[in-house]
Amino acid sequence: MEQRSTNGGQRLEVTVGGDEGSPRLDRVLAVLRPELSRSRLKALILAGSVTARGAPIRDPAYHVAAGDTITIDVPEAAPPEPLGEDIALDIVYEDDDIIVIDKPKGLVVHPAAGHETGTLVNALIAHCGASLSGIGGVRRPGIVHRLDKDTTGLMVVAKNDHAHQSLTAQFADHGRTGAMQRGYVAFIWGVPNRQRGTVDAPIDRHPHAREKMAVREGGREAVTHWELQAAYQGRGGKPVASLLACQLETGRTHQIRVHLAHIGHPLMGDAVYGPHFKTKAGQLGTQGKEALTALGRQALHAYLLALEHPRTGEFLHWEAPLPEDLLLLKSALEAAL
Repeated sequence: MEQRSTNGGQRLEVTVGGDEGSPRLDRVLAVLRPELSRSRLKALILAGSVTARGAPIRDPAYHVAAGDTITIDVPEAAPPEPLGEDIALDIVYEDDDIIVIDKPKGLVVHPAAGHETGTLVNALIAHCGASLSGIGGVRRPGIVHRLDKDTTGLMVVAKNDHAHQSLTAQFADHGRTGAMQRGYVAFIWGVPNRQRGTVDAPIDRHPHAREKMAVREGGREAVTHWELQAAYQGRGGKPVASLLACQLETGRTHQIRVHLAHIGHPLMGDAVYGPHFKTKAGQLGTQGKEALTALGRQALHAYLLALEHPRTGEFLHWEAPLPEDLLLLKSALEAAL
C-alpha cells in the first residue's frame, strides 16, 4: 500500500508474511520493499520513520512477527543538485583550472545520506560559481578524490572539464608513471619492527559491517608504502606509539586506516578500525591521554600533494602543516620521551 505522507513524501505499508528469511526489521523490509536500498532503509529506521505495532522503531535488528503491519514514511527527495553555501575554505592555491584546499576535520567532501548540506561541494559551488556545473557529476562536481570526514589535509578540485579529465587520469595512475604524489602522516599505536615497509593487500567492503572496508581476498588492489618517522614512549619507558609517513600507490576507501589496522598498528583515535586499542590510552602519560581525548578522530593528515598542472604541465607541489589538534598530540607524545 502506498499513499502521500504529511511531509510530501511517500507513506508505504507492508505486512510481514513470516517467510522473509529473517525476523530482523531491516532484512524483512529489504525483502518487502526491494526498491529501497539496505542503507536507505537503515537510515529511515534510525530516523524514526518506520513504525510497527503503533510505535516508531529505531533499531534495525528489531524482531517483527508474521502479520505485523509496518509503515515507512519516505520523505520527499532532496533537490538533485547541491546548493552553494557560504562555508570558509582554507585555499592553498587557485587558478582558472584547479583549486587546492587544506580540508579541516569534520568537513564531508560531497553530499550523501545524512550529509545533504554543509559539505565541501556546497562550499565550492558558492566559491567557484557556475564553472563547476556538470564536471564530474551533479552530486560531486569537480571532485576527483576525497578525504574522510575527519581526515585533514590537502585536496585538489577541478574547475573545468579539461582539468577534471587530466586530474582523474593522474589519480588513476597514482604516480606510477607521472608526477602525482599523495603523502600522509599517521600517528599509530605501537612501533613497527622495521624502518619502512609496504602493505600490498586487496580491499573490499567488510562482509558484515557495510559502512566499513576490510582486507579481503578478491578485493581491489591496494598498496600503501610507509616509513617510520618517530617512536614514542609511554609509562615506564615502553614504546607505545609511532609517527609514520605514508605514500599511496592506489586510492581505495579508508585505505590507510584499513592497511595500518591490518598490520596491527591502527591509527590513534580511529574508533572504526582500532576500537580494541582503546585500552592502550592507559599507557600514555597524562598529556597524551588528554590530547587523544581532545582529538576525537583518527590521527591522519594529508600533508603532501604533488601533480602536473592540467593546462601548463608545470610540476606543482604543496605541503600542509599539521593542524592544531595533531600538533598537540605530537607534543604530548614527545613530552613522554
